[in-house]
Amino acid sequence: MTYARQMLDSYRHDVNVDAGMLAATVDALNDCAQACAADVDADLSEQNLAEMVKCIRQCLQCTDLCTATVSVLSRPTEYDPNVTRPLLEACLAICKSCGDECERHAHMHEHCRVCAEACRRCERTCRDLLVALT
Repeated sequence: MTYARQMLDSYRHDVNVDAGMLAATVDALNDCAQACAADVDADLSEQNLAEMVKCIRQCLQCTDLCTATVSVLSRPTEYDPNVTRPLLEACLAICKSCGDECERHAHMHEHCRVCAEACRRCERTCRDLLVALT
């Protein structure tokens, strides 16, 4: 059991969404932010840095959005759909863009393959949670 799930299970108040789905999304967001941050560092050490600029920018944006979204989702007792939905939608968009860009480099760089995989997982879990919240 992840820490996200343990924290959700410790709440004294009702959470308005399935705790397992919420915990899976929190975990995917954290994993994606970490993978993107690590990918930026690895990209910066590549010989042809000019080819990696777009990937670096996408990863930085993805890290920022995932981090902001996980912070909001980690405080679910006062769920505000006017805040949560746009954040999840933004994560969907950046995870798709970042995953697409990382996949372009995946055949040459293992770190990009791993990052793309994390982005795709995050994209799926954010989409699933967004559907569950509607």
